[in-house]
Amino acid sequence: MRNSGYFDWKTEYNKFHDCYPNASSQPVIGITGNFGEKGCELAEGYYQSILKAGGTPLIIPPFEDKDALVNVVEHIDGLILSGGGDMNPLFVGEEPIPQLGSINCKRDLAELLLIKLAYNRQIPMLGICRGIQMLTVALGGSVYQDIYTQGTNQEYIKHSQNLDRTQPSHSVRICEDSTILRPLLGVRHFVNSFHHQAVKEPGEHLRICATAPDGVIEAVESSECKSILGVQWHPECFILNEDECMMPLFQWLINESSSFKAAKNIHNKILSLDSHCDTPMFFPENIHFDQRDPRILVDLHKMNEGHLDAAIMVAYLEQKERTDEAFEVAMHKADHILNQIEQMVSGNSMQIEIARTPLDLLRLKGIGKKAIMLGIENGYAIGKDLSLLQYYRNKGIVYMTLCHNGDNDICDSARGNGEHGGLSDFGVQVVKEMNDLGLMVDLSHASETTFYDTLKISRVPVVCSHSSCKALCDVPRNLSDAQMKALAEAGGVAQVTLYSGFLRKDGKATIYDAIDHLNHMVKIMGIEHVGIGTDFDGDGGIPGCASASELINFTRCLLAERYTEEEIGKIWGGNFLRVMQIAQDARIK
Repeated sequence: MRNSGYFDWKTEYNKFHDCYPNASSQPVIGITGNFGEKGCELAEGYYQSILKAGGTPLIIPPFEDKDALVNVVEHIDGLILSGGGDMNPLFVGEEPIPQLGSINCKRDLAELLLIKLAYNRQIPMLGICRGIQMLTVALGGSVYQDIYTQGTNQEYIKHSQNLDRTQPSHSVRICEDSTILRPLLGVRHFVNSFHHQAVKEPGEHLRICATAPDGVIEAVESSECKSILGVQWHPECFILNEDECMMPLFQWLINESSSFKAAKNIHNKILSLDSHCDTPMFFPENIHFDQRDPRILVDLHKMNEGHLDAAIMVAYLEQKERTDEAFEVAMHKADHILNQIEQMVSGNSMQIEIARTPLDLLRLKGIGKKAIMLGIENGYAIGKDLSLLQYYRNKGIVYMTLCHNGDNDICDSARGNGEHGGLSDFGVQVVKEMNDLGLMVDLSHASETTFYDTLKISRVPVVCSHSSCKALCDVPRNLSDAQMKALAEAGGVAQVTLYSGFLRKDGKATIYDAIDHLNHMVKIMGIEHVGIGTDFDGDGGIPGCASASELINFTRCLLAERYTEEEIGKIWGGNFLRVMQIAQDARIK
């Protein structure tokens, strides 16, 4: 019997005023609803587990309206894919076998679409029973319609139990290399089991992290440093018997979703800039920048998904012969690429514009538009003609990388032959002219002698738009600690790059290696002199940060490293734009 005070609803309402600050900080966890005779329905354990873990549950009915689905994923911080009936095998190109159970035509397409949208936005996900199977299919894996008839084991345990759902029925062994599940539940755990379908192959985006004694896959997790976990059992049932053994799973989801929510909030406040991407290299393939084009790592959809406000797209020129004819070809190529970038932007003018100054970027952020800045990678574009710098400045470029992989007429490259011993006489003129024109000098790819020569000559700070640390990955084109100290003392900025070969010599880098490089840069240079230049579409991209859609993961890692909101703003563009403003303010031409 309820206490009589329970019915004093106005007093209860007044209590809400005291909880608003805490309530607004809770992550919103969407839970996919089942569909029964009376419409959307959901077992109590799902939302009770979320409430107990400190989240706000929100039930998502099964629907396929695309605008509404996009709106849902824009407003949730985490996602639970609940249990239920079998998936229609026609969605994976299979005919149904006699052992297939009941399917629910209202759920399948809706959940497959929802999972892909959430995956693209890096929303933390927990799949439960049917949910692990939907996760697997949506991300490229496969499932058995019936393990007992399609599987290869001759001695299966009973997976479809008649026990009360709050009772464990068999054990699972958690894999040694599990990075999500094993820290939560240990090596061996007892679970309940109510299924006849199961994951067959996890696919490239997931990996097996737990199995039953008969080898049936009981859990999968992300193989790409993402917050994705799927379990074949029903962890939400245990809390209904006041058993908290499965609460670590829900607490994990709340923690990951809280991190995601915090990162989103920061991106709403700061300006995020990627100082170097090579997307124009793919223009000859007739890419579609307004679509989610799988051929490129930066497009409008991926920028929106990853909360990236702006990118500097460069006209990249391979170092070739240094003849008058070759210089003419190089100049025309650079000009053509810059024109193509402008055409691409003008074709999507409702969503994106060209920016030339830091103030342009802030203005565009304020009106909800993305921004593209222009750059040139390799001073080979000007050949021996100093006047071309003015031409390219008028075209709108904000920086030029003095060289690439090979010496040119301006300077020696980190992968060159030391032809000039640093800057050439012409290179000295180039640096001074760039200073006069308000163009940033980019020393990525430059040799150490070129680097130090430029620091002596430039009257404004210079940048390394996409470089990493030689102390952590000893390759010629990375920066030594001494170089980074000198760059910081001169007021410059180095932007950590997401090119795997510049993060680890074995080429097996992940987002955590990039964070290690950034931390080292901060240690050597200070927080005022670091940033991010991905090198996306120029072979950049690593697990956890494989495209522009995943850049919010970098912010989540920064939060985990205890960087403050102010510091994250500096890393994500504040430092680089400070140097850009200094360079532009110092122009005399």
